[in-house]
Amino acid sequence: MKNLTYPIIFLALIVVTIAGAGCKEDWLSPAPENTLIQSDSTFTDAANAEKFVNACYAWTTEWGQHVFSWVGVSSITSDDADKGSDPGDLGADKDQMDALSYTPTSLSPAEVWEANYTGIGRCNQAIDKVTNDFKGVIDQALADRLVGEAKFLRAYYYFNLVRIFGAVPKFDRVYTSDETALIYEDYTRVPVEEIYALIEADLTDAVAKLPLKSAYEAKDLGRATKGSAQGLLAKVYMYQKKWNESLAAANDVINSGEYSLEPDYALIWRQSTEHGAESLFEVEGQNGGEGWGIGGYFVCQGARGGVSGGFGGWGFNTPTVDLENAYESGDVRKDATIYRAGQTLWDGAQVDAGVANPRYNYKAYASQTQEINYSDWWSGKNIRVLRYAEILLIKAEAANELGNSGEAVAALNLVRNRAGLADTNASSQDDLRDAIWRERRVELAMEHDRFFDLVRQGRAGQVLRAHGKDFVDGKHELFPIPQRQIDLSGGVLKQNPGY
Repeated sequence: MKNLTYPIIFLALIVVTIAGAGCKEDWLSPAPENTLIQSDSTFTDAANAEKFVNACYAWTTEWGQHVFSWVGVSSITSDDADKGSDPGDLGADKDQMDALSYTPTSLSPAEVWEANYTGIGRCNQAIDKVTNDFKGVIDQALADRLVGEAKFLRAYYYFNLVRIFGAVPKFDRVYTSDETALIYEDYTRVPVEEIYALIEADLTDAVAKLPLKSAYEAKDLGRATKGSAQGLLAKVYMYQKKWNESLAAANDVINSGEYSLEPDYALIWRQSTEHGAESLFEVEGQNGGEGWGIGGYFVCQGARGGVSGGFGGWGFNTPTVDLENAYESGDVRKDATIYRAGQTLWDGAQVDAGVANPRYNYKAYASQTQEINYSDWWSGKNIRVLRYAEILLIKAEAANELGNSGEAVAALNLVRNRAGLADTNASSQDDLRDAIWRERRVELAMEHDRFFDLVRQGRAGQVLRAHGKDFVDGKHELFPIPQRQIDLSGGVLKQNPGY
């Protein structure tokens, strides 16, 4: 029999383990082997429904999902970041990410593939269990909200996959143990358009089911909201050049009155502004003071060589000279994005002059003295995933493509003015498009969008070759399908061109 426990479908086949669910003594006296269990006390406790969805959120903090491999795939590949660290420390394959020399056996794409599909498996379980097994146990309003949260997260995981790999397998339900043949059939990659259709459907349903951010109690801050789903939907439409839909979704966020720009750009990256006015969605770093958070995200990017009075790190994902030079004079975002050797940081920590690299990612700095961080490894800080400034830039881009330059300029200038810059002087559609793309770069620098932006804009080869990277048109727009997944599929999965 074929092995069914490999990462892509493992969690689509099993029930997510829930701590404390059911009667504790039952775990010590399991049913005899090959005995069919007719009932499960897990689904008689209403509190467990939320735990299934919490498992979907919990995966966002995992190593393969948002940490080292994600940094490599989404940032080090771009012209915003170098590998950094010491020359001899390759970070498994971060030199390959930097040089665009990765292969089907490279670690980073493989870990990102497995992580996102594991997240999808958890979401499929949550949607299935809340919809079916908890029916009648929890009220319909709560069930709708929980399904909306799981669908938002499933859409987010699939959005990562489709941007990275293009056409991928679609798993949107839970499989039973007797569906082995069907599972392998579904391992076939489906067209990009089909994945985007699933993402759009999930987000549209999430918009209908989720509450506004202001409707959540303090204990539920960090859960996906209507604005989270509308904002991600605007971005998904933008990637497909569905400009009318993108503009409408962005306007839904803007007109909700739930969000605004944080006046001080530098404060966006502090723990004190988590879930603040600008935040649409974040990866949660804290776990009720239990002593763990997002493992490795901040330390892998911290200054290598010493920070007196603060956390240092491994020194990977360092801002490039090209990024530093992209900022206009007087742009406050430059010093809020890049910190340097010998610099005194906002919390009083001193970066040693002899650190390994001249520049580091300030957006990934965790304070040892002014914020709740359990250690250099276990950070309690959140990772910003989607924020209001990007929604304004999505609106600007969509409006400009639709020929509404006045609306585009107004949204663009809100972002520029917060950065301390004068209004744009771009007026023609082409000039305004270039201005919006430049603004996306400096506003969202080191936030894991630059490589994907260049690809969707159709200029990745031009920009990255000028930056010294060996970008091959028709190949490097997508990453290789991990060879392990191709092997485990028995050859059902097919490789991307050029690999």
